[in-house]
Amino acid sequence: MLRKSADTEVFRITGARQGLEDDVRGRQRRYVISMSVRTVSVVLAAVLWNVERHVAIVALALGVLLPYVAVVIANAGRENATSLPTTFVRMPTPPALEAGPASGPAESGDAEGASGRVPPPHEHL
Repeated sequence: MLRKSADTEVFRITGARQGLEDDVRGRQRRYVISMSVRTVSVVLAAVLWNVERHVAIVALALGVLLPYVAVVIANAGRENATSLPTTFVRMPTPPALEAGPASGPAESGDAEGASGRVPPPHEHL
């Protein structure tokens, strides 16, 4: 079985940004919807001016303010993905093995060496 090297970067698709074409298409769609609402509100203001003046004034105010809001929203730019996880995931590096104790000829001839004690095993997490 082949293993990937520790230097390999793994890409998360959840961290990828929306494509530029999709972003522009979405902003254009929001702008067209806003301008459609504006058109309806201006027509509604003209139709209701002599019937229900209060509603007509509110519709006219919406028709005047909506283009500014629509342009600001359309030109806001691309989204910030601060809440998404990072794009790159580093593979954990396996712990390195440490060199064992130096083995030389023991003076007493046993496996414990000259001091008479066995060195403790290394715990490495």
